[in-house]
Amino acid sequence: MKVDIFTADQTHFKYAAEIAEMMCESSKEKGTNLARRTPEYIKEKMENHKAIIACLPDGTLAGFSYIETWSHTRFVANSGLIVAPRFRNSGLARQIKQKIFELSRQMYPFAKIFSITTGIAVMKINYELGFRPVTFSELTQEQEFWDGCKGCRNYDVLKRNNFKICLCTALLYDPSEHETKTRERKSLKQKIKALLK
Repeated sequence: MKVDIFTADQTHFKYAAEIAEMMCESSKEKGTNLARRTPEYIKEKMENHKAIIACLPDGTLAGFSYIETWSHTRFVANSGLIVAPRFRNSGLARQIKQKIFELSRQMYPFAKIFSITTGIAVMKINYELGFRPVTFSELTQEQEFWDGCKGCRNYDVLKRNNFKICLCTALLYDPSEHETKTRERKSLKQKIKALLK
C-alpha cells in the first residue's frame, strides 16, 4: 500500500483533531498518559513546518510526528510519533522517524536531538540513526519538558529520582560527535590510500 510522507503545512489542518485523538489513544494503550496535545498545538506545528505527516493517496491519515525545541534550540525532541493501528508493523514508523530526523537536522543542524521511550522498536530505529543511550542529565533540564511526563504512570519514579532516572530510556544524537567520526573516517581513508600508492 502506497503511503505519502511529507512535511506538514496549513493544508493538513483538517487532520489536527484526528491526530490529537490518535495520540491520546496511543498514550492510553501504552499506559503512559502523557500530556495531551490539542488540535491547536498540532496546527501550530504544521504551520511552522515542524511536523511530518503520512497519508494514503485517498487522504487517509496513516501517521504523524513533530519537533519540539528546548533550551533555546540547543536541544530538539522528535515527539508524538504515531501510526494508525491498521498501518502498524509495516515499517511506516521507521519511515516517519527517518523523515522527522532529517527535518530536525535540516532546521536545527547544530542541535542535539533526543528521544525518551520505553519502546524497543523506537530504540532500535534511533540507534540506527546514530542515537546513543544517555542519562537524563544529558538532556534539556527545562522544567516544562519534564512537566509533560506528569500524566505518565511512572512519573513518581522520575520524581523520586530527581528527574535523573526513570523506566524510559533516553537516547541522544549529538551532531558534533558524528562530525568528529566522519572526519576520523575520512582521515583514515586518506591514510590508507596514501599507503596503497
